[in-house]
Amino acid sequence: MRRRLNKNLSRVLLMGLLLGILFGCDMDQTFVFFPESRLAATPADFGLPYDEVSFTAEDGVRLHGWFVPGTPDAPVILFFHGNAGNISHRIHNLRLFRERLGVSVFIFDYRGYGRSDGSPSEEGTYADARGALAWLREKGWAADHTIYFGRSLGAGVATQLALEAPPAGLVLETPFPSIAAMGRRHYPGLYAVLGWSVRSRYDTLEKIGDIHVPLLIFQGSADAIVPPQMARQVFEAANEPKQFHLIPGAGHNDTLDHGIEDYWRVWQEFVAALVAEAPHPSSR
Repeated sequence: MRRRLNKNLSRVLLMGLLLGILFGCDMDQTFVFFPESRLAATPADFGLPYDEVSFTAEDGVRLHGWFVPGTPDAPVILFFHGNAGNISHRIHNLRLFRERLGVSVFIFDYRGYGRSDGSPSEEGTYADARGALAWLREKGWAADHTIYFGRSLGAGVATQLALEAPPAGLVLETPFPSIAAMGRRHYPGLYAVLGWSVRSRYDTLEKIGDIHVPLLIFQGSADAIVPPQMARQVFEAANEPKQFHLIPGAGHNDTLDHGIEDYWRVWQEFVAALVAEAPHPSSR
């Protein structure tokens, strides 16, 4: 009976997806992007100083972000969040970056997320990233004092930007090889039939070998969404210098709740090495 129910459910899902394609539904909006427009909080609610930032993507779409200042001469982290929610769901992370590392952080919402205009797409997120980097450059942040940090889908965005505009260092958390790899793992039957209808690729595995900056990858050992072997594929294809830090017991969305002292020790050592290599920053 259970096997028959599962078979019937699969048929219903497949029929629904086929109808969605026939009637013009966007499969990327169904399977890849899960934005929320309402901001749940601001950094001020966590006692953080910050600036509201309004800027434009490379193609002119208006975007929204927050700049949280750090200590003088510390680098800036350009933060690329994952595919769900918005920047207000990452404030705890912003607070820890400031407290544990003393860095400045610029986080922004992709188009269609939070207070940013537009509708998300892979190429759109890349244009958004270029706009965010342009804003940092206008404020005087040089490449040798800029670190890209991408989580999950954001790892794909950070990787693309690192390919185009190399930073001082690249940090990826729970990175997956590609959207295709994720589809084949989680929806093998459906992806075999309908994978062609998903436009987004985020092919980090294909790109990472062309990047030549220090790399740090964090991965939860209990991540059921992006299993450790997927993140290791990305790591193994990358160039030296590189580090892989497995977080015992961590899943996909709770990396900051497991082994936190060890997690931040690795971050601190990575940032310290980059700062030692970089020239003294010009005044901003």
